[in-house]
Amino acid sequence: MSDTIISVEGLGKRYALNHKNGDGERYTTLRDVIARRVSAPVRWLHARRGAPNATLVNGSSIPALHSITRNSRSQEDFWALRDVSFEIKQGDAVGIIGRNGAGKSTLLKILSRITEPTKGRIRIRGRVASLLEVGTGFHPELTGRENIFLNGSILGMSRTEIKKKFDEIVAFAETEKFLDTPVKRYSSGMYVRLAFAVAAHLEPEILIVDEVLAVGDAAFQKKCLGKLQDVAAKEARTVLFVSHNLDSILRLCDRVLWLDAGSLRAIGRPAGIVQAYNQQWSNDSRVILLSERQRPNWVRQKAIVEEVSCLAEEGTGWSYPFGSPLEFACTLLVRSRISTLLMAYAVFTPSGFEIASTRAPCEFPAPYFEPGRYKVRVSIPYLRLAPGNYSLNLGVVSELGHEDFVTEVAVFEVPPNERSADHFADTIRAACIPEVRFTVEQLEETISVLPEGVK
Repeated sequence: MSDTIISVEGLGKRYALNHKNGDGERYTTLRDVIARRVSAPVRWLHARRGAPNATLVNGSSIPALHSITRNSRSQEDFWALRDVSFEIKQGDAVGIIGRNGAGKSTLLKILSRITEPTKGRIRIRGRVASLLEVGTGFHPELTGRENIFLNGSILGMSRTEIKKKFDEIVAFAETEKFLDTPVKRYSSGMYVRLAFAVAAHLEPEILIVDEVLAVGDAAFQKKCLGKLQDVAAKEARTVLFVSHNLDSILRLCDRVLWLDAGSLRAIGRPAGIVQAYNQQWSNDSRVILLSERQRPNWVRQKAIVEEVSCLAEEGTGWSYPFGSPLEFACTLLVRSRISTLLMAYAVFTPSGFEIASTRAPCEFPAPYFEPGRYKVRVSIPYLRLAPGNYSLNLGVVSELGHEDFVTEVAVFEVPPNERSADHFADTIRAACIPEVRFTVEQLEETISVLPEGVK
């Protein structure tokens, strides 16, 4: 019998995106409804008199203004996954990597049977337990105890089988005091601890874990990674693991699947795939366009970053000599008047560890930022990053809230040089090497020196 436990052939997932024609989406408010009702007699009178903007709809004369494409939309097909094919063997621990929007979560939802594919074929042999996002998998009104038994039943386990694992689950999740509390009252950390414990201990043949482990504290994340290693190596079960923490991917997985813009870019041994993933943005271009990048739905986008450019004095591409300031410029498009504008940045290691972040107001002589384009120069003089690769996130905040947020704006390099060799050794794993000065002062007290060979 074949040891292939998951087989995916030509998988595709398409979503239909609706776009509002014109300048943007128009939402109907209570004020709009009242205004329409109040002005209806006037509009009707204009129509009866043959107003130039009147038209016939269903035999009645009404103003064209009322009838023009209020709900007119254009539709666009968006392929979250396109022609993805691979096989996974029993006992494999497979890491799935890719930028935000690459299709990682969509793939896991299809494998978990949460959503249907648009095209392609999937064969899965065995039971699947999924831990995809906080808030899924548990019934919020049921207690922790009841949800443990519910999840076991969904996996096809008998009540006796679940009871054998019950104490292990509770001990691992560290939620003994809250077992009889509805999970809707759990913190996100408690929820994830119990959800992971249930998924890992109820012995499904396939365990699928998205990045929800990032919610827990560092100690629990380490505990979970240890359990995932046991599940794959000692219990010969299959693990699919999505994470931006590449160190965790390298530690846990024996294969890595790299998704890029919905397509399978590569699959193979972790070291080679992760190295290629880190180097994918190393090119000679110093200007990166951001207008088409996806934004989260919680940003207002009244001021967005259109492009970002590297201002390093030496080198090509996004490369900063060791010890030099981290300097770059942003082109901002302001769409409406704003009185306060703050730029935010964050720097990450390839493993997803946040090294530095802050936000500060943009200095501007006028009291308002009127609609238009502005160039913002950013200088971070004292970060002193160790040689290696790093990624940059950017955000824009106004007095009204978050205007823009773009992840992985650029991946930049700090190459080693003679200066870094004086401060950096292979035994040092720190991401920052601050300027430090050690001074020595000899104390006046004297000590007796023992002869050689005497201890």
